[in-house]
Amino acid sequence: MAVSDTHAPRRWKSCPPRVASVAEGADLILHAGDVCVPSVLDELTAFAPVHVVLGNNDGPEVAEWGAPETLELTLDGLRVAMIHDSGQKTGRTARMRRRFPDADLVVFGHSHIPLDETGDGLRIFNPGSPTDKRRQPHGTVGVLEISSGELVSARIVEVT
Repeated sequence: MAVSDTHAPRRWKSCPPRVASVAEGADLILHAGDVCVPSVLDELTAFAPVHVVLGNNDGPEVAEWGAPETLELTLDGLRVAMIHDSGQKTGRTARMRRRFPDADLVVFGHSHIPLDETGDGLRIFNPGSPTDKRRQPHGTVGVLEISSGELVSARIVEVT
C-alpha cells in the first residue's frame, strides 16, 4: 500500500476503517511524507512493515522514527524511489528521472492529488491523501502490485 499526507493529528485521529481494510492486505506500506506525528507510523506497522520519507510538515520525531528525505529500495526486483515533494507538474517525470536515474518507479506525495503517470522511461505515482482530500472528490491511497521486478498494477483506491 502507498499512502501520503496523513497530517495527524489534525486530519488523522486514528487509522480510518477504509484505510485499515486496504492496509490489512498489504505486504509493505510506503508513506510518502507529511505524517506529522510518528504514532501514525506505529499504527501502520501493525499491518505491515513501513518505509517512510520526510514531508515538509514532518519534524525531528518523524526523522527519528527512521524517515530520510529520500529513499531508494528494491522491492521484488523493482527499483523504487520515494520523495515527498516532486516539484511542479511541468517536467516532473524528467526531473524525477534525473533525481533517481536508476528507479523504475517514484512514489511521492505533497499535492494530495492522486496521480499515476509514465514518461521519460519512468513511472511516477502519488497515492493522494486519505484524510486531507483538498479539492479531490475522495480521500485516496494507492495499491501497488509488484512481481519479479515488474509493476504489475498500480491502483488509486477511494477511502472516503
